[in-house]
Amino acid sequence: MSRFAHSLVLGKFYPPHAGHHHLIRTAAAACERTTVAVLASSAESIPLADRVAWLAAEHADTPGVAIVGDVDDHPMDLLDDDVWELHVGVARSVLARRAIADGTPGAATVDAVFSSEDYGEELAKRLGARHVPVDPGRVAHPVSGTAVRADPRGTWHHLAPATRAGLAARVVVVGAESTGTTTVSRLLAEHFGAGWVPERGRAHTGDKLLAAHALADAAGRERPDAAGLVWTVGDFVDVARGQQADEDAAAAVGGPLLVCDNDAWAATVWAHRYLGAPHPDVAAAVGNRRPHLYLLTDDAGVPFEQDGWRDGEHLRPWMTGLFTERLRERGVPWALLSGSLEARVARAVELCEELLREHFTFSAPPG
Repeated sequence: MSRFAHSLVLGKFYPPHAGHHHLIRTAAAACERTTVAVLASSAESIPLADRVAWLAAEHADTPGVAIVGDVDDHPMDLLDDDVWELHVGVARSVLARRAIADGTPGAATVDAVFSSEDYGEELAKRLGARHVPVDPGRVAHPVSGTAVRADPRGTWHHLAPATRAGLAARVVVVGAESTGTTTVSRLLAEHFGAGWVPERGRAHTGDKLLAAHALADAAGRERPDAAGLVWTVGDFVDVARGQQADEDAAAAVGGPLLVCDNDAWAATVWAHRYLGAPHPDVAAAVGNRRPHLYLLTDDAGVPFEQDGWRDGEHLRPWMTGLFTERLRERGVPWALLSGSLEARVARAVELCEELLREHFTFSAPPG
């Protein structure tokens, strides 16, 4: 039987980490319902919606837990009674919102506040509840939001899959056929010990060729080669969706940097190449997602290697130009990799080092 009917867990979760998840699960184990109030300041650089989504993903199966986000831009002065009441007012509003969403507006009160912070006792008192401290010395999980913001790479193991996927810096290598996207992306990932996502389009081509051979055999026709395959809008939609799923899965279990050989957006460029024009259905499959950096492999100076599947040697300069045009339109940071393989990888490493420094710089919370 639960010791409490309704508990509150309150924090910035900037970002969520293992200590937060331990706190929430401890509260949920002792309560019928637990409201997790994610209170963010407008000055903070991780969006409130992201923090709510990451917590909701991690606690989707934690019984009785509801994650509710709100903005709290009030000053921080826990020695000022008026300031205290401003913050508690936001907490009361969150509790009311959860109760309204549950269809039980009269059940907004709480009988317990679970917290690892010094302010937990006073917050509980002002809400007419009991304070339950949980690992205030951070012995079970020696981590804090401050520590994660100061050293994301060193504290990455304290982050849950959804938070990792949301925070990871994503780099995508794109380019025309036989310009080294796979080689460069793999070497880049190896340099950083980062996760690597292979090109889904290549795997799709192999599967498509196998299917075409099976259909040809059944009809007594000659088997087509890769150049004889018929490409449709649906092929590129499937590639875009599959690439996106592969990328998200890798980001959830990988480190602070994720390197991808092409991405969902690249499928829109390849659709243009094989269909003769871009298609809105492929673009719709991509949505608004963007990586943090694109690296375009130049075709100049790279010999064309025929692997039995390629058919676009004569189109490589045009494809490089098309990628360049579309990247400029997309408005995402990108760079052209030229010269020898060693020069390309060295430049890619330099750009990724810059990205990691900038990407993991967080604004300070009010305090």
